Amino acid sequence: MTWFTVALVLVVAAAGLLRWRRPVWYWLTFGVTLATLRVLVRFTSVMEACGLTVPPSRWRLVFARITNRPVPESRAPRILRLRPTRTGLVLRLKLQPGQDAFDIAAASDRLRHSFSMYGVTSREVRSGVVEVRMTGYDVLRQVQMPAKTDTRLMRVPVALREDGSVHYRDYRAIPHALTLGATESGKSVYQRNLVAGLAPMDVALVGIDCKQGVELFPLARRFSALADNPDTAAELLDALVDHMEGVYQLIRAEQRITADVPDAEIAADIWDLPDHLRPVPIVVLVDEVAELALFATKDEEKRRDRIITALARLAQLGRAAGIYLEICGQRFGSELGKGITMLRAQLTGRTAHRVNDESSANMAFGDISPDAVLAVIQIPADMRGIAIAGDSTGGWHRIRAPHTTLRQAVNTCNRHADRTPHLPELAALRPVLSGLPGAAVPLSKVAPATV
Repeated sequence: MTWFTVALVLVVAAAGLLRWRRPVWYWLTFGVTLATLRVLVRFTSVMEACGLTVPPSRWRLVFARITNRPVPESRAPRILRLRPTRTGLVLRLKLQPGQDAFDIAAASDRLRHSFSMYGVTSREVRSGVVEVRMTGYDVLRQVQMPAKTDTRLMRVPVALREDGSVHYRDYRAIPHALTLGATESGKSVYQRNLVAGLAPMDVALVGIDCKQGVELFPLARRFSALADNPDTAAELLDALVDHMEGVYQLIRAEQRITADVPDAEIAADIWDLPDHLRPVPIVVLVDEVAELALFATKDEEKRRDRIITALARLAQLGRAAGIYLEICGQRFGSELGKGITMLRAQLTGRTAHRVNDESSANMAFGDISPDAVLAVIQIPADMRGIAIAGDSTGGWHRIRAPHTTLRQAVNTCNRHADRTPHLPELAALRPVLSGLPGAAVPLSKVAPATV
């Protein structure tokens, strides 16, 4: 018994140390087993305490009265499947008649306390079936992306959600996006993860960084064009509009709309074209959009209108031509002038890091989800990288990107510099790489900026 007691104390001490220092290891060794037993043992009583049961049906009451049996108890949702994950548990529940998915979502906080889990979220899988995801620890405190992700062309894993799932930036599903965040909120780290995820893909990267290029120009080896001031940005956007019009002419020429061609083969965007004809998709990253919209003189106002008009045209028409916008900024609203509200309406994806005022949160989510606005305001200042990600459907998630240093992002871009495509329309705006040893991409002598 003495040795058994010593072993038990060591196991308990090891579990406590792991829970404190290595919550992931604790969950995989001890937590998942304890949580599974806790859910299975307490499930019926917890459902009843949380008001997630329904009274017995009328025919069961009649049958019990006829057979002189006890009155049947209230019924709880039925567990269809319980699956452990590296971050928690996933329950698939079959709802009883009279219940809906909102009942589970409204009781998520009570379920979290009852099952002693860190977080509980739910979503409707299909009619009558709800998936409940429980996290056993704070997955956003120290983000560790899973080794295997569902990565494919134009779909990049950029962050981890609070329920333990991976947050993807899928350009085929959400072509254009807006990312807001105050200084030191983690917006730049999110952008680095995005560039590092796109670097190994067959995609052209185009950047506009009006902070004299301090954010994007270190990654220049992987960029097909870069602008570091509003004047060059206007030229770059005009060149992208010309490229877009050329792609549309190509699609028109290859639509194959004759009567003997099935409807499924008619081309309406670049993804319907054959591989040998498909133009390379382009992702346009704007680091600080407010710098493109500010003006002090009449000439700057004309330049500003030219820039905003080009951005609005790309946002409205660029998807079919394979041009996708990723616009970042600290503020983005009607005070930036005419055309801004129309541009924002085309940016389906919304990501907001910590902001300095409520109006900034309203810029991102005020028109689609008031709950997301409240979540943005509650992001603490000492939690860099925490963000709220949503879209125009009103759904939103709390996410955090893994910390990626600028050096790591630069190394990734340099490693995949040979994938940088040459775009004739943007050749004059390709960054000059002179002065960097071992440049792996062709150099341009007419670019406006030097790395």
